[in-house]
Amino acid sequence: MKIVITGGSGQVGGILSRHFHGRGDEVAVIARHPEPAPWTTVAWDGLRAGEWGNHLNGTDVVINLAGRSVNCRYNQANRREIMESRIVTTRLVGEAIAISSSPPKLWLNASTATIYRHATDRAMDEVDGAVGGGEAGLPSSWRFSYDVATRWERAFFESKTPGTRKIAMRSGIVMSPDRGGAFEALLNLVRAGLGGTAGSGRQYVSWIHDADFAAAIEFLIAHPDLNGCINISSPQPLPNRDFMAALRRSYGATIGLPATVWMLEVGAFFLRTETELILKSRRVVPRRLLEAGFKFRFPEWSAAAADLVLRRRAQTD
Repeated sequence: MKIVITGGSGQVGGILSRHFHGRGDEVAVIARHPEPAPWTTVAWDGLRAGEWGNHLNGTDVVINLAGRSVNCRYNQANRREIMESRIVTTRLVGEAIAISSSPPKLWLNASTATIYRHATDRAMDEVDGAVGGGEAGLPSSWRFSYDVATRWERAFFESKTPGTRKIAMRSGIVMSPDRGGAFEALLNLVRAGLGGTAGSGRQYVSWIHDADFAAAIEFLIAHPDLNGCINISSPQPLPNRDFMAALRRSYGATIGLPATVWMLEVGAFFLRTETELILKSRRVVPRRLLEAGFKFRFPEWSAAAADLVLRRRAQTD
């Protein structure tokens, strides 16, 4: 099988590249700053058509992960870059598929579990979940995140690719022991004794273990009856208070100082990020994956955290 991953130089792209290359598939990663790898790497600027588009012709699967990191302050310049880096690249990939003489059978495009409303009362699935953005009194950063998510998916589904099955991947936070990811940031807090409850602690965390993420993508490829929006997250999201407590237990930390909302606001300012990433409740469940028969290896956070801590320690020994 031939797989092309656009915007694939980040952590999630690395997870998928290693997974499919390890299976013996032909992998090509298209990125702004490609690095030497055991698979094919191709440069693009993410802004215009080019020779990179030839790699989509005759491929089996295209996985588009392109988009500027949201781990930043949402000032005007960053907001523009976050939005355009998703919409422009999605349209570019769609245009490249549209002119292919042998278009890919499947196009998987990144999306986000953040598209659902702030929810602690019930779980959000692809069938009954409520997309956010229309609630009264939303903070500007939260409204912006909903706008990004909905416009990103709209650009994806509006692309004219009639011969290609399309799936928007509404992913939770992908947890991997690799450097530079969300798990490393959380573990660093625990190491420093700061990995306690954030805010009220009642906001839910939607997450997925990296092995389950790669397996879910493989499952979606193998099931041609699945299309549209798919939640890719653990079936057991849990409140921030419980999430951090389980991570502390896995690491063996006895202390985890809590952080109030005002403390988080001050910290976010100095770390050049937004509290929305911590305080918004993402209670998302993968209804369509489960109904299709997908089996999670790590459905519970305690076991997932223990595995991730063990692997992280093995990397640093």
